[in-house]
Amino acid sequence: MNLTIDAGSATPPYEQLRAQVSDQARSGALPAGTRLPPVRQLATDLGLAANTVARAYRELEQDGVVVTRGRHGTFVAAGRDAAVQAAHEAAVAYVARIRQLGVDDDQAIDQVRNALRTK
Repeated sequence: MNLTIDAGSATPPYEQLRAQVSDQARSGALPAGTRLPPVRQLATDLGLAANTVARAYRELEQDGVVVTRGRHGTFVAAGRDAAVQAAHEAAVAYVARIRQLGVDDDQAIDQVRNALRTK
């Protein structure tokens, strides 16, 4: 994990940290499941107050970038890749069920469009 804080920046340190972790998680530089350093350790490493790092972690958790597992630590969340995979699996299951019902492709697609409009 490569993080730097620019003390001369107009962007607050917690936001710099939040943005860097978020960018690295989304790009895959921080893969899902990666354990982030404890708040105090990262604060010491970056020369920040522990509250600054804690705020960045809280905002990352609210954004769904990380998950906190109590005393076990903070980890990069599964994120979009897992959501795309789950959507694919749901689509495969849908197609299997449509085939069982004997519904043709055009009708099946119409049903998906209708469902998307109503939800």
